[in-house]
Amino acid sequence: MKTKVDLIISNAAEVITCTGEGMAGINVLKNVWIAVKDDKIVGVGSKEEISNNFDIKESKFIDATGKVVAPGFVDCHTHLVFNGTRVEEYAAKLTGNDPEKLKELGITTGPNRTIELTRDASEEDLFQQSKKRMLSMLNYGITTIESKSGYGLTTESEIKILKVGRRLDKETPVDVLNTFLGAHGFPKGMSKTKYLDVIINEMIPQVGEYKLAEFCDAWCDEGYYTAEESKQILETALQYGMKPKLHADAYSYIGGSDLAVEMNMVSVDHLNYTPEDVMEKLAKSNVTGVLMPALDFAVGHKKPFDARKMLDLGMKIALATDLCPACYTESMQFVINLACRLYKFTVEEAIKAATYGGAQALNLIDRGVIQVGKLADLQIWDIPTYKHVAYELGTNIVETVIKSGKVVVSR
Repeated sequence: MKTKVDLIISNAAEVITCTGEGMAGINVLKNVWIAVKDDKIVGVGSKEEISNNFDIKESKFIDATGKVVAPGFVDCHTHLVFNGTRVEEYAAKLTGNDPEKLKELGITTGPNRTIELTRDASEEDLFQQSKKRMLSMLNYGITTIESKSGYGLTTESEIKILKVGRRLDKETPVDVLNTFLGAHGFPKGMSKTKYLDVIINEMIPQVGEYKLAEFCDAWCDEGYYTAEESKQILETALQYGMKPKLHADAYSYIGGSDLAVEMNMVSVDHLNYTPEDVMEKLAKSNVTGVLMPALDFAVGHKKPFDARKMLDLGMKIALATDLCPACYTESMQFVINLACRLYKFTVEEAIKAATYGGAQALNLIDRGVIQVGKLADLQIWDIPTYKHVAYELGTNIVETVIKSGKVVVSR
């Protein structure tokens, strides 16, 4: 008896499976059908192969003639849950970064502004703001999102942020994975030594007890946490079931990327100042490097990463939006535009880094590709060939989004 399937995507001009070798291996199939049952992909092949092997009499059909089908984007680095914006600061800095001028204008700057606003917000307010952002991201083809805490810096507010992440995961179509990032900075009025003790002996045990996070992260950079302090935090988190990730080498090199290799982390993110010899070590490891060109663009970073060198050395790379008050983008397509034009990714490398690479950076093996047995997280692009994803600037090419086998966006 043939297996009944729920959904058929037919006649696609191109299907990008992202199952090929290396960072450029997107493996483009022409004029194929995709069969979906429940939340899984059960068939990828010609019209004849799908018709002969499956019962499609009662299937819902989506005609993708002249269009491109790709895996849903996996956004592996965001600060999705926060209150308010830093728009006044951003606008004022467009013509120069004069601290005195900002002070005269009465503009509070930096993460502390967001921390104050986020601490003061109720869980419901945070949920509604974050949900709006997240549903916009879904419209741009993002079907899985990592959400970091770190805009609370008190046990109560960090847990509040992580609870909002859990609600977003349960109450929306998007899969949201939480990362505890209490080590995102330091609260006012508390020494670094005291706050480190709070993270290790109070925050991590409570986050672990309530099972609020899949991962733990720390910001390893000059003026933040040393490699040794980051190791303390992440080794403690491992005892509570949180896998290690790291902000490293964003504004200085103090050994964070070496620590990522030593601890076999899931990912190491930013990497603007990573030396070539450490890139070589990362290339030989299982650690995924997460790059965020929109953040470098938004803050006018003085040292954008040498992504081409990383790719040429064979590093495993993911792209992410880094959606946060300092980098307000909800579009992975925009990130791909920037990665290709400013950082010399090929179109193929950028697509794979935003799908398969993102899944690797979240330790997920069930998505990021179009393959039998994988999760049916798919997007249909209203373009004649996949190269338009890098070519069209500011356009949302997404027509349809399918999450776990269900159509959740149809434009």
